[in-house]
Amino acid sequence: MIDKPQDLATDFTSQRHYLLDLLCQLAYKEGDFILSSGQQSSYYINGKQVTLHPQGALAIGRLLFSMLPSDTEAVAGLTLGADPIVTAVSIVSALENQPIPALIIRKEAKGHGTMAYIEGPTLSQGAKVVVLEDVVTTGQSAMKAVNRLQGAGYQVETVLALVDRQQGGAELYASAGLAFQALFAIADLQAHVRGE
Repeated sequence: MIDKPQDLATDFTSQRHYLLDLLCQLAYKEGDFILSSGQQSSYYINGKQVTLHPQGALAIGRLLFSMLPSDTEAVAGLTLGADPIVTAVSIVSALENQPIPALIIRKEAKGHGTMAYIEGPTLSQGAKVVVLEDVVTTGQSAMKAVNRLQGAGYQVETVLALVDRQQGGAELYASAGLAFQALFAIADLQAHVRGE
């Protein structure tokens, strides 16, 4: 059992350290893996082990909410990995009396009804939306969300993630003119696992 912080409204540093513990204990695995990008890897981060963990989701919501630009009008992400993350941030925003809606971007258009790619409240044209992601490798998943949102008339200038595997995602976002920030680089998790 992982010890949870006594006061979940603690400061950014202790929340970040708690989340790092959770990621290393529950999500980080070493072995032989094929990533969604098709690349082979000697390690894998199953973010859902933490994003769907009750205290993990709360820590994620608090940390990412604190990192949002002040003019953020919604948070969004590509289903399925980002679903619990955008939900956690939206819930924390309500608890902080600064409600920010969550949007979920489908990988394929809905096959019935509105045929929508984007689920959630309809925002005004030009609304500023921040894209959230669990683990960034090449950056392609979040870019799909960015492209869908921009196609719907929203402004996307920022991508926030839990972990950057540092395998091209940051460079892709920079080439698209997007600001990018991750709570952790892969080196942070690997050093923590090794006890450094």
